[in-house]
Parts: sequence; structure tokens; C-alpha cells
Amino acid sequence: MTPRPFKPSLLFAVSLCLCATFAQAADIASQTNHQRDTRTQWWREARFGLFIHFGLYAIPAGEWQNKKIPGGGEWILNNAHIPLPDYEKLKDQFNPEKFDAKQWVQQAHQAGMRYLVITAKHHDGFCLWPTKLNTDWNITATPFKRDLLKELADACKQDGTVRFCIYYSIMDWHHPDAQRGLAASAASSSPQNPNFQRYVQDYMKPQLKELVETYDPGVIWFDGEWIPDYTEPMGRDLYTYCRTLNPKLIINNRVGKTRKGMTGLSEDKDSPGDFGTPEQQIPATGLPPGIDWESCMTMNETWGYKQSDTKWKPTQTLIRNLVDVVSKGGNYLLNVGPNAQGEIPAESTKRLQQIGQWMKTNAPSIHGASASPFKKLYWGKATIGQDQTLYLHPFVWPNGADLIVPLTNKSATAKLLPSENTNLTTSNEEDGLHIKGLPATPPTPRTRSSP
Repeated sequence: MTPRPFKPSLLFAVSLCLCATFAQAADIASQTNHQRDTRTQWWREARFGLFIHFGLYAIPAGEWQNKKIPGGGEWILNNAHIPLPDYEKLKDQFNPEKFDAKQWVQQAHQAGMRYLVITAKHHDGFCLWPTKLNTDWNITATPFKRDLLKELADACKQDGTVRFCIYYSIMDWHHPDAQRGLAASAASSSPQNPNFQRYVQDYMKPQLKELVETYDPGVIWFDGEWIPDYTEPMGRDLYTYCRTLNPKLIINNRVGKTRKGMTGLSEDKDSPGDFGTPEQQIPATGLPPGIDWESCMTMNETWGYKQSDTKWKPTQTLIRNLVDVVSKGGNYLLNVGPNAQGEIPAESTKRLQQIGQWMKTNAPSIHGASASPFKKLYWGKATIGQDQTLYLHPFVWPNGADLIVPLTNKSATAKLLPSENTNLTTSNEEDGLHIKGLPATPPTPRTRSSP
């Protein structure tokens, strides 16, 4: 894609980062670049989404038999080596009485997020909707009984801004025809379940059909594709199948098989998927033009709720991550892990609220924005808004000095957000455009850099 020109008008979105590469999303033969651009336009313009990891694993909350289990809360079945019959008993305890779909969507909306991705089925195979394919291992077999996905999808439609999307794990530790556990798959690269193809055709595809036709997700976010039984041809077929169910669907690169680990570039240019998925990392220099991508990251250290995980990232860091990702042309998918009662943890809620306060002023520098025209800025990041305004995000405040932009334009004007009436002085000098008259401290202290 050709970089868009921008106006010589400068606005400051005062805000106050991690590296990876990932699979290139290749256009399939049945779509033109224009068709793909049209299909993904809303997602590209959204830039900011909410990831929600919620399931039975919220009940043990990272502990089993009075022991704290290492790793993510959502991986406890595998990491604690829990016998399946013991883990299955958790469904009789699942009753998130404080779950409020409208509240979840409202928190996303107020944070400036434009879509949410919910774990319809994670690696433990438990389904948050009343699937007909496994009536004993879904939400209606619990005391809760309600269709959590429907309530969320309806709340998103009522909101009108936040788009409903679905996460689906290819790996399934519960289904007898599917691969079970990373430990087994790591020991060998050979297929281990002779009935895996039956799992794909008779279980996974029908479930995806249920999800697409019932809940109309904007994105299907696949995961768990690294297991030996799943192959690249299966991935291409699954991508085509889902797009057949709804041609407007956007599908991540983990539907394919050829990416190297969690973040590696694919060697196969024909590997399916519409966008890359670096996990817990932000590419150092972004990705080549024409490659869509989304960094998914946690607020603490785990995806699913884990009571002992209190290593919360400061809001300043989360806002910097958001700006950094958008400045490189990507999307930022920020995770929350609700507890067993169905509540988004207070520490997550606080950070969403604080990000929302920042977004009230600075959203035009994020929504619909494109990547920075500069390879590197010594003081921070830049984005280009939909109206071609150049937004500057100083991570390091100049403390009374000029802010220097590697740009020459005699007609440039600069304003300081949140007060767009605050005009600053600019001058063209040998080393670039100097912006003068900045206050001693940034107007949004939450995003200022540390001394």
C-alpha cells in the first residue's frame, strides 16, 4: 500500500514496547486486493480491541489442590496434569452470577475499543454456548445455563460501536478425537491421533457453522494450530470453509500451520489468514506494507484469571503500547480475564477507565489512523489521522526545549491536545521543524515519561 500524504498540521496526542514477527496473511485466489481491503476496512480502522479469556479455568484461578500452578491460568488442566474426570467436575461449579454482558461491552466502549474477542472454546474444549455437538461439555450443562455468547453478541449490537468477535481453539484437550496437551505434542512432530480428521469434519466445522450462523462474529480468532495432527492443507481448507459460511469474515493467521512458533514469519506465502498475531510482543519496526497485524497482550502476565498474578502493567505502559502499535500500522488487542463470578478484575477495570480518559481526547490519533511517516523519532511516536493530520506522541517530554520533527514545511501549524485552541509556534531550521512554546509538563500526566 502506498503511504498516504498528510497535512502540514500537527496535533499532540501526549502519551506516554517488545519485538516479534509473524505469519504473512496472503490473499486467497478467490479475492482481489480491493475485495480484501473492503472486507477488512472496519477492523483496520478500529485499531483497538478487547480480548476476553473466560471459562472453567477461572474457578481454580491458578491453583489446584492447594498448590499454585505455574503458567497461564487458562492452561491449568495441562500444567497441573489434572485427570479429565476431575477437571470436568468444574462445570458443576460454573455459575458466574455477576456476569453482565452490557457492562463488559460498556467497559470496552468507554476504553475506546471497537471490537471484542471472547474465548468461545479454549484449549480445554469447554464451550460458552449451547452447542449441539457436545451437550455435556457446554454452558447449558452448568448451573449458569445461559447462552453467554448470545448475551455478549446482543450487547454488542445494542452498543452499535463494539463489534462482536470469537476466539476458537483448534487444539482440544477434551475431545477424544483431538490432540490433547502440549506436552505430548512437543515430544513428537508426528500425528498422534488417527481420528483427528474426523474431529475436524464432524465436530470443529459444525461448531464453527453454529458460531457463524448464530452469533455473526466479525472475526474468528483461531489458536492451538501448532499440534502435529493439524496440517497446512487443513488450515487452507478451514479458512475457505469459514469464508464460505460468511464471505465478510476476517480470520487470523493461526488458521494456518506454517508460522514459526508464536511470532515467526511464514515461509509459505500462500498460508491462509488475513492478519498476523504477535503475542505479548510488538514488532520493532512494524511489518512491510500490505501486511495486516495485531499484537495481543495481557495487562498482567496471564490470559485467564489467576488470583496470584498481581504483576499489573502501569496504564502508562498500556497507552504507550497502543500508540506504538498504531504508529507501526497494527492493531492492539488488550486482554482481561474475568473471575469465576463473571467480573472483570478491579485492576483491569481501573486501567480500562484510565485508558478511556486518555482516549476521550486522543481517539482521532488512534481510530482510523495509519502508521508514522518517520522511521524513528528520538522522543516518541507519530500517527496519521483519517483527516491526514499528523499526531505526535512524545514519550519523553522536552521539558522547556523545542520538540524537533524531521519535517520541513513552512506552513505547518501545531496545537496542543486536549486544548485545540492552544496554538504553538513552529519554525523551520536545519535539523527539522521546531515546535516551540510547549508547557513545562505534559497536559496528561498519566502518560508522561518517568524521570
